[in-house]
Amino acid sequence: MDIGIRNQIDLKDRKVTVIGAERSGIAASKLLIRLGAHVFLSEKKTTSGSYEDITGLESEGVVTEFGGHTERIYDCDLMVVSPGVPQDAEILINAADNGIPIVGEIELASWFTNRPIVAVTGSNGKTTTTTILSEMCKQGSYKTFLAGNIGIPFSNIILENLENEPQNAVYVLEISSFQMEYILHFKPQIAVLLNLTADHLDRYKSISDYAIAKMRIIENMTQEDYIVFNDDDPVLCKWIESPAQKAPFSLKKNPSAYFSVNETKIYNDKEEILIYLKDVSLPGKHNLSNFLAAATASKILDIPQNGIQQVIKTFRGVPHRIEFVRTLDDADYFNDSKATNMESVKVALDSFERPIILILGGREKGADFKDLIPNAKDKVKLTITLGEAAAKIEKALSSQFHCIQVNSMEEAVKTARVKSEPGDIILLSPGCASFDMFTDFENRGEVFKEAVHQLDRDKS
Repeated sequence: MDIGIRNQIDLKDRKVTVIGAERSGIAASKLLIRLGAHVFLSEKKTTSGSYEDITGLESEGVVTEFGGHTERIYDCDLMVVSPGVPQDAEILINAADNGIPIVGEIELASWFTNRPIVAVTGSNGKTTTTTILSEMCKQGSYKTFLAGNIGIPFSNIILENLENEPQNAVYVLEISSFQMEYILHFKPQIAVLLNLTADHLDRYKSISDYAIAKMRIIENMTQEDYIVFNDDDPVLCKWIESPAQKAPFSLKKNPSAYFSVNETKIYNDKEEILIYLKDVSLPGKHNLSNFLAAATASKILDIPQNGIQQVIKTFRGVPHRIEFVRTLDDADYFNDSKATNMESVKVALDSFERPIILILGGREKGADFKDLIPNAKDKVKLTITLGEAAAKIEKALSSQFHCIQVNSMEEAVKTARVKSEPGDIILLSPGCASFDMFTDFENRGEVFKEAVHQLDRDKS
């Protein structure tokens, strides 16, 4: 099947194999069925997705298999791969050798809209910035749709709009490096690049390989498009090569930026006050940078300044990102389950000045946990480790910090309470993927919050 010309792609009566039956695979299958394709959904695990989704797909004619991939997966005109499947997977190598075109779910969905796409990526801050930007877009004349790595498959949104897409639609997408591995035509009108630090080194051989995957987000952009980028990140800046127009944001003085910051205020490009820093809703330099990124993209989209200002004043954050849970015995509990790499944990640690009991662990991603020591020193009083990486974390940190290894999130929370004192911060900021013990980081965060709310009033 030739998919080289985007506006000539027709999937009616085509055989399409979808690899992976989690959110993106199920969403892709639903979209493909609506487009008239014959869909074969193949999943390595014995169970996946929701029972209702799978049975619904089967009732619409989707053929499914679970517990492994049979040779039938190669009997297709197109293969759609879920982001969790690595590029070096044998089934993908075989498919490519057989001349089968392979695309990701984001690429597939993007074929069926010509409305503006604003795509946000970076090693850290993606979810917060994407959500802020979505809220800012709602302050303008756009019908705003939020999707992507944030947990809402793009295909679901495209399916909803397939027959009656609003003329003023704008798609605000959170994008991961995994989602960019199999693109062909995907092109945002605005790409927001937040930062670039070592991550997913369990999947990529080096930070260069990781950066190459990340930067595919801009490879199809033209001089009519915009790249909004963090000019404070020299590593990121080295990777930006594109004919697209450049719009930097910075916490430092930058005459090319739409917004500037001093000790007390944010100014617009006319040197008028946008907002006083005391009125910014979320604390921390990382959040200020996220606001500037979203504001810059919003400026390009002609969002009114008072709408940008309103969101900066009122936005309260996103679940699982340094999310306050409760105060108990004068100690505060925070859920930062979204922190799946070292840089995110550092950001969380830098957000507090009080003593911290830090809960770390999960499935490691090739990071060096010793990198946390400078940020944790004189601040973390105890580390509680769990999951597959628990022993490795303890080995890396035990010379500097007292470590306790536990077997469950509930045990971690109970241990933290017993060891806490008034004024302490109990912080779940795992620095690892969640898949060893949980379905995803949201599930991990919800389990943590439930365990915190279940604590009684007696330390016992």
